[in-house]
Amino acid sequence: MNARLNFNFPCPIRFGPGVIDELADHLINQGLKHPLVVTDPVIAELDFFIDILEKLRAKNLAVDVFSEMHKNPVKSDVLKGGGHYHDSVCDCIVGIGGGVALDVARAIVLRVNHHRDLFDYDDLIGGDKYVTEDVPYFVTVPTTAGTGSEVGRSAIISEDESKKKRILFAPKLMARQVFADPELTMELPPHVTAATGMDALTHNMEAYLAKNYHPMCDGIALEGMALIAKSIEKATHHPDIQSRSDMLLGSMMGAVAFQKGLGVVHSMAHPLSSLLDTHHGLANAVNLPYGMAFNYKGFEARFDKMAEFLGVIDGDGERVVDYLFELNQRLNIPTQLREIGVKEEHLNPLSQLAIEDFAHPNNPKPVTLEDFRSLYHKAF
Repeated sequence: MNARLNFNFPCPIRFGPGVIDELADHLINQGLKHPLVVTDPVIAELDFFIDILEKLRAKNLAVDVFSEMHKNPVKSDVLKGGGHYHDSVCDCIVGIGGGVALDVARAIVLRVNHHRDLFDYDDLIGGDKYVTEDVPYFVTVPTTAGTGSEVGRSAIISEDESKKKRILFAPKLMARQVFADPELTMELPPHVTAATGMDALTHNMEAYLAKNYHPMCDGIALEGMALIAKSIEKATHHPDIQSRSDMLLGSMMGAVAFQKGLGVVHSMAHPLSSLLDTHHGLANAVNLPYGMAFNYKGFEARFDKMAEFLGVIDGDGERVVDYLFELNQRLNIPTQLREIGVKEEHLNPLSQLAIEDFAHPNNPKPVTLEDFRSLYHKAF
């Protein structure tokens, strides 16, 4: 896995070790001179990010950086970023980072020429109909193998006060070019690699089970599961370029697949981020076995197929839940909510937020408020 490859699905992707070195020439070839580079405050201080900026500036690109964002991004982060773009007279946006940075970058792309209240563009209330103006040229550079936001068309941004998550969506928000360089993920610490990797696995599994009919997404999700299952432990504990490449591909595949929908696990995870500021990947990882156990009955054939691609013994779908618990343990991820700061008094408000979440309507079976209460208590 040392080759540099081009994939054109769902948008142009330049993939392979070292492709980040092509970023400056790509921008210049588009006639661009002044990128706003959007990243999170942690990445903004890292050596590899500083090296990227130096290489851009060495090609006489005027670079501005915006990194003022919360761990779970909120509306005011996006408004500040949009103001920075205009004040600095930038001509394009480069998002570098994981899901947080790329969500904020994509929302800024929307904000630049769309001036209604940001949440008027919420996809769940038909806000995509207002996305009518041109948007800046947009490049994404993933630094984790988790959300797959680099190939997405949406951004999840929370309300500042309530922390309710809103979805900004439009085909125009897809990156014009992705530079997916597995070398940028090599220095991720094990706990981040594990949590973001389980996020990617959750995307693939929930997409495969989602009730909408989309056989193309199903096929992508299954192969994404296979890539992640064979590489996540090595990428976490003994990373090499092959395992990191497989994880990056599996992450992007999950993001493509979940246009079909997500499910109960994400609806359990989102409130943990909103209420307790829990890392999204960690929240998905802890809840994944419980959500899959809830979905098993009635969907045994789908679980058998997942078991086959995950490498579960005998392809037995009934063993998938145990496999997930064991995988979390091997990755040093907690298996109970109490281990990540959840207290018993949080369970009812978490359940209320979960039933209001946008993901579970696509779950293969209906989920009630009582179901969420039961699931949280089991996971607690």
